[in-house]
Amino acid sequence: MSAHCQLTGTKPGFGNQISHSHRRTRRRFDPNIQSKRYWLPSENRFVRLRLSARAIKTIDVIGVEAAVARIRARGEKV
Repeated sequence: MSAHCQLTGTKPGFGNQISHSHRRTRRRFDPNIQSKRYWLPSENRFVRLRLSARAIKTIDVIGVEAAVARIRARGEKV
């Protein structure tokens, strides 16, 4: 499964790894993706989401109902 966040849509970034001798090779910066389970009271069930650490903090602020609404608005299945 790809390293992307269901809420924010954060995907890996790409750049260069620079060695001590300053040789450059391509590398990948993955977002901090965590799998988290939330209780969704409106549907009376748990949902498992793949979220970045920043998205987990966002859910703490806006609530899980609003977050699931945003995810569904982006066209993802929950």
